[in-house]
Amino acid sequence: QVQLVESGGGLVQAGGSLRLSCAASGRTFSPYGMGWFRQAPGKEREFVGYIDWSGARTSYTDSVKGRFTISRDNAKNTMYLQMNSLKPEDTAVYYCAGRRSSSFSYYLTEADFASWGQGTQVTVSS
Repeated sequence: QVQLVESGGGLVQAGGSLRLSCAASGRTFSPYGMGWFRQAPGKEREFVGYIDWSGARTSYTDSVKGRFTISRDNAKNTMYLQMNSLKPEDTAVYYCAGRRSSSFSYYLTEADFASWGQGTQVTVSS
């Protein structure tokens, strides 16, 4: 499986922006569809969004649509999550995940992904 490492988390005020990165190693990155999940304290891990292997198609959970953008650079083996207009309810540990699949889906669960990063903390203050 591909190994994944997230970075870019931190503390930001409400309304601010952060960009998370997910660097892949160990396997060829391009055949992998990639996703972002997040887990807030006391809550289950939830799907944030997905990008297909080519970067041509993306999907997002409703609560982040219009504020978050997922992109990828296969030449750099890296996926990104640009987060704008951040809200306190976006506070969570953010995880990237990978699955070796060429198919696209508007919604995926944890069980759909075989590779996971260790997570990066995002804290949004009010």
